[in-house]
Amino acid sequence: MYGNDFGTPDEPGRPGLLDQVADAERELRAAADRSVESEGGERYFEALVAADQKIEPRDWMPDGYRKTLIRQMAQHAHSEIIGMQPEANWITRAPTLKRKAILLAKVQDEAGHGLYLYAGAETLGVTRDSLYELLLAGKQKYSSIFNYPTLTWADVGAIGWLVDGAAIVNQVPLCRCSYGPYARAMIRICKEESFHQRQGYEILYTLAHGTPAQKAMAQDAVDRWWYPSLAMFGPPDTDSTHSEQSMAWKIKRFSNDDLRQRFVDMCVPQAQVLGLTIPDPELRWNAERGYHDYTHPDYGELMTVIKGNGPCNRQRMAHRRQAHEDGAWVREAAAAYAAKRREPVNA
Repeated sequence: MYGNDFGTPDEPGRPGLLDQVADAERELRAAADRSVESEGGERYFEALVAADQKIEPRDWMPDGYRKTLIRQMAQHAHSEIIGMQPEANWITRAPTLKRKAILLAKVQDEAGHGLYLYAGAETLGVTRDSLYELLLAGKQKYSSIFNYPTLTWADVGAIGWLVDGAAIVNQVPLCRCSYGPYARAMIRICKEESFHQRQGYEILYTLAHGTPAQKAMAQDAVDRWWYPSLAMFGPPDTDSTHSEQSMAWKIKRFSNDDLRQRFVDMCVPQAQVLGLTIPDPELRWNAERGYHDYTHPDYGELMTVIKGNGPCNRQRMAHRRQAHEDGAWVREAAAAYAAKRREPVNA
């Protein structure tokens, strides 16, 4: 899947990412018509996972499975909400009214994605408020990528192409997640994210084929966002603490390094169409492996950002806490209205 409609083909023999989403949706519908014969409890859970069926909220599940899903879905939801900030920074400064309208729609989509995911997490027995309080208290994380600043309009394009592109590569396999509510939410989210990636790619394409100054601005944005985007896939497999069990439960389908490699291989031909250079002097095709060799991101920097010491960590959380405080009256009014609606009506 490419980030524009310029007619660049997908890799030969490999379905596009949106094709994979469509396949996952068909499999989800087909799975609903199949039954698994087994006793209840752990055996039934294991049979469902082995048969690529979906675990539903009322099914028995191990505590570790439930906790892993809550952690992952909460982090994903938090990332969608915090991720609105870097691009919202450019809504009032977008170069045209059309660009502004598109960016507004995209930021609105991200808010919706957060709501889908919080709602999905609630099916596991937690409340949205409790997850949000954990975020505000710094006890739950969000994606490290959103702790980098958006310095120019080209950064909005780089986020769309690279950040949303990495998110799609990461999230398309989640359409086949073993937990039904998460898989169903991801099908819709991935469809919408594909448009976000196209929007960013088109911004960069326009800049890269504009004036020399515009192309330089686009290249600068790609230079700054390339390695943080690679880091979005997490630490290398040898250092990942959750991947092995998540893959055994079929929450996750591919390892961090496998997904990172897919992303690199996808971006190389896209960058050629853009006329921009991926900032990696070691990037080259390895015919023996059938993949590109590339330089890994600085995982030390990744851990620094995750621990709260990135360029914008404090700014992002301060903004979110302030927004939460500013919205208190809306929540109170909504609660009062709901309580009034529950009161009996006297004839």
